[in-house]
Amino acid sequence: MPNDRVTLTVPARAEYAKTVRMTAAALVSRLGMTYDEVDDIRISAEEAFVYAVDHATQADCITLDFLVNEEVVEIKVGLSAGARVTGEEAERRAAYATFILQAVCDRFELSSDESGPYLKVVKNVPAERPDAQD
Repeated sequence: MPNDRVTLTVPARAEYAKTVRMTAAALVSRLGMTYDEVDDIRISAEEAFVYAVDHATQADCITLDFLVNEEVVEIKVGLSAGARVTGEEAERRAAYATFILQAVCDRFELSSDESGPYLKVVKNVPAERPDAQD
């Protein structure tokens, strides 16, 4: 399987979380992962999206860049450069999303590059899969 890259851009509104979850699950379903592994990726995509929504302005769109191959699933989510979490509830949601991401991902990072700030989550695809033939 080559490095498949899929980009999804949705409005920065919570009601698009289901679209993000379903997209993530559909993209990794052909990798032969267990239900729990697919669920970890689905949760990772949703929590990364929620984190981005909390850091976005209402006019923003959020872009999720999925990289899928036989070794790794990577989700890079662009964050708004100028927007910051405000309010106690938003801060609590951001802390919760960070906690969940650290629990279900193999790697989680907040960083920045030439295109701006981003959040990246990585889930390794197990070498041994239930459907693998000997």
